[in-house]
Amino acid sequence: MAAIKIENVTKKFGDFVAIDNVSLTIEDQEFMVLLGPSGCGKTTLLRAVAGLGMADSGRISIGDRDVTYLPPRQRKISMVFQSYAIFPHMNVYDNIAFGLKMNRVDKVETDRRVRQAAELLHIETMLDRYPSKMSGGQRQRVAVARAIAMQSQVLLMDEPLSNLDALLRLEMRAELKRLLAEIQATTIYVTHDQIEALSMGDRIAIMREGRILQCDRPTIVYDRPATDFVGGFIGNPPMNFLDAQVQRHNGSVEVLIGDFKLTPHTLIQPLLRAYDGKPIVVGIRAENMEALAAPAADALKVSVLVVEPLGAQNLLTVKIGANTVKVSTHPSFEVAPDQNIWLRFPAEKIRWIDRDDGRVLYAEAA
Repeated sequence: MAAIKIENVTKKFGDFVAIDNVSLTIEDQEFMVLLGPSGCGKTTLLRAVAGLGMADSGRISIGDRDVTYLPPRQRKISMVFQSYAIFPHMNVYDNIAFGLKMNRVDKVETDRRVRQAAELLHIETMLDRYPSKMSGGQRQRVAVARAIAMQSQVLLMDEPLSNLDALLRLEMRAELKRLLAEIQATTIYVTHDQIEALSMGDRIAIMREGRILQCDRPTIVYDRPATDFVGGFIGNPPMNFLDAQVQRHNGSVEVLIGDFKLTPHTLIQPLLRAYDGKPIVVGIRAENMEALAAPAADALKVSVLVVEPLGAQNLLTVKIGANTVKVSTHPSFEVAPDQNIWLRFPAEKIRWIDRDDGRVLYAEAA
């Protein structure tokens, strides 16, 4: 078993708190993604697990071993770096075999593991080639092959695809997901790319300023973000946020976006009563608004600013009060800049957000 348990870990650099009392459990054979903007602490947390940067406080265990103060080589892990870190003077075979030779694995077993790893990464025909004669994607495959040849129960990956172009990243995402399901290693994967996180991870831990704001399955994080930051960071385009006002009317709750009235779902109304007369933020994703070409009583009239045809969808930019909003429509929905359309807001797709602390309100049964 190679579950990883991080308990109350803190790491500081002078007065700067890089990791702030973080606790996280990664289950055996789970693919956990650490996601967040630059400087949020995700790589520092990964390095603490690897032993490349000791935590100032807290505890880290792998399986039943406390590894908090063990050096990297005693933690039985493999790591893939952003910069490939393969040796230019060695051919592919020797690069993959390097860690095995350092650990004094016998020649027959080393050869078997090198060839097996190369086959998994589809570079078995390149074993005699040197890195200078390889593309970036091929060199990254060598780095991954070297890590999996070690057959460690824990694999740590620090933005391994960030140096590749868009097409190669798309290809390698699928390859890595297939590979990691096959080798069944417990994996922590660091990225700032939310598409990578959504498409690859079993769970995603979203970090900001050294803390984990939410950790859950990709579909949950996308559809039910815990905070406005999570909703705004996950998704392309990110979640829209609209300024609104709550008011009571005939015993029920209404929310005003300008003069337009939204009727919240009945399950969320009890929570919104506490905001009577106060501002609130309405969060909704681009694909969850229904665009209409003709007026409707329950739809808000808006003017289109920009139309971006993206093949599978059209992305519209519209103005609602002081907010610029993205709306996703089917390519068959024909519209031009400066043209009016009407937007319908399905009650079950709206996320209600406390304006002061950014917390998203959810009813228990919602």
